[in-house]
Amino acid sequence: MARDIANLKAAMAKTGAQEGYLAALSPGSCARLEDTYYGNEDDVLAACTEAMRQEYKAITDAGLIVQIDDPSIAENWDQINPEPSVEDYLAFTRRRVDAINAALDGIPPEQVRFHLCWGSWHGPHTTDIEFRHIAELMLEINAGAYSFEAANVRHEHEWKIWQEVALPADKVIIPGVVSHATNVVEHPELVAERIERFASVVGPERVIASTDCGLGGRVHPQIAQAKLETLAEGARIASERLF
Repeated sequence: MARDIANLKAAMAKTGAQEGYLAALSPGSCARLEDTYYGNEDDVLAACTEAMRQEYKAITDAGLIVQIDDPSIAENWDQINPEPSVEDYLAFTRRRVDAINAALDGIPPEQVRFHLCWGSWHGPHTTDIEFRHIAELMLEINAGAYSFEAANVRHEHEWKIWQEVALPADKVIIPGVVSHATNVVEHPELVAERIERFASVVGPERVIASTDCGLGGRVHPQIAQAKLETLAEGARIASERLF
């Protein structure tokens, strides 16, 4: 972690970047690793909470933002067989949310963003849990910003949930507007339209355009570069129309 922090801060100094973040796993996702020691799910989660707290604190003490990457909040749904009720799943997941908040105790929310995704595997995603079932629970996490997949065609329509779910006044959303799950490079106009949908509901000053998930290793580097360029161009177009 110290090496990652030093490398990032050196890069920021070289480029003049004013803000940087490092990603770290959530306790709940960490606890999905093979347990060969504890033999108890609650003890594993508690140990992961303490271990990840040290990472979060190291990142934020260095003046950086910590992005908590947590596929487990949504993806666990696919891994429970037989499929649970939504109520049972929310109860199961709330323990993971509580673990995140325990690990973040004392860390300013403005130095935290949370990334939710439905898993980066390339498949049909027909059994994904619907965002409307978990959005309010996600907002219980003590973060200043929430990143989630929105360019993924299985979930693109779900921008409408923000018409019903109240985003707290001091929070922002970071929807994905280009996808890691396709080699097709989105048109800047489509990117702008996706941004504008969210802006129409929560306000343009509360939307940061992003990728669905990490592009590295999922698309060819040249395609990743093209997607980042179209992301920037789409954001420029949207900004001109919104402000």
